[in-house]
Amino acid sequence: MSTRQFLVAVAATWLAMTVPLGAALAESPTQATRQADFLFVQSAKGMSFDKATQKLTLHDVSPITLFFSDRPERIAGNMKTVAFVPFWSTGEDSFLKDPPNADISILEGDNLRQVVAVLQAPALSGSDLTYTVKIIEGELPASGADVSVFIDVIGMPLTPVSYAGVARRSYRRAVIYH
Repeated sequence: MSTRQFLVAVAATWLAMTVPLGAALAESPTQATRQADFLFVQSAKGMSFDKATQKLTLHDVSPITLFFSDRPERIAGNMKTVAFVPFWSTGEDSFLKDPPNADISILEGDNLRQVVAVLQAPALSGSDLTYTVKIIEGELPASGADVSVFIDVIGMPLTPVSYAGVARRSYRRAVIYH
């Protein structure tokens, strides 16, 4: 079963269980779309940065990427990192079109180094995740340990009858997506 087929099945099941038919049919196409702002967190045991190629590699990255939203929805969960990487593929809401910013936090002894960068072109190879980065603020060291990447707010529609909104919401509400 493809990812798209899986998402459609999850969305249809979720929609059938949570949205009464009358409410779905009563929604006007001109009704304002509600949004939830999602943040993502990835952690790794180490990192390396190649300044010449602007490649950041997270070594021994967690196989799980966390996500959460703020009020009023307060949605939280986790997904497999391998399922997070395709968010950069083509599409209306893809990171390819609008790459996210991230705060890259690296523990250096008792000090915390924070670098703000744009994340592009992720590539997962085994337990290493590589991003091409455009640094906005700060300076990445050549290597480091105990790394957390806080990926900025990504607004997603919460319209119950929107196919894309249902698919994204169901996808992100999953405790673990395989």
